[in-house]
Amino acid sequence: MNFNYRTFYIKDLIEIYSQLYLDERGYFFESFNKDRLWKLGIPTDYVQDNVSYSTRGTLRGLHFQKYPYQQGKLVRVLHGRIMDVAVDLRKDSPTFGKYLSLILDSNKNNALYIPKGFAHGFLALEDSFLHYKCTDYYNPHSESGIFWKDPTLNIDWIENPAQISPKDARLPLFKDIDLAPVV
Repeated sequence: MNFNYRTFYIKDLIEIYSQLYLDERGYFFESFNKDRLWKLGIPTDYVQDNVSYSTRGTLRGLHFQKYPYQQGKLVRVLHGRIMDVAVDLRKDSPTFGKYLSLILDSNKNNALYIPKGFAHGFLALEDSFLHYKCTDYYNPHSESGIFWKDPTLNIDWIENPAQISPKDARLPLFKDIDLAPVV
């Protein structure tokens, strides 16, 4: 099986399409293949898998973990559709402070690799189940984030969110976050 992929103007973000095999019984696809992902430049040493469910209109993020617990993530929608957003927090990057938004859709069977040094958030465009593999463990003392409607980032959310957690509604602005180097 092959993975098709594409890259973006923000270095190291990679969208992956897994070949879907459909028949009268349902479908099958390969969601992870260490050798094939490694050849695309995607780390394959994942230590934690997470699953989340969000109802339509829920916005989660923009979240990240501070050094030394930064996480790379391989994000896939198992059912539903989301607007996924990755913000480049790598101070030495030419795209520092820029974002990429991408529709992840279970019908398209696409996934997004987000390396360490990015904030991540999403807006559920339908009731959605997400699965993401992480390159480091979650550490509650390292968690941080950026306010979803930050005027500096000016993210073009394609819909107004219906639900945001109180914690996410109080996240700091981009100009006020503390960034350490990506290791």
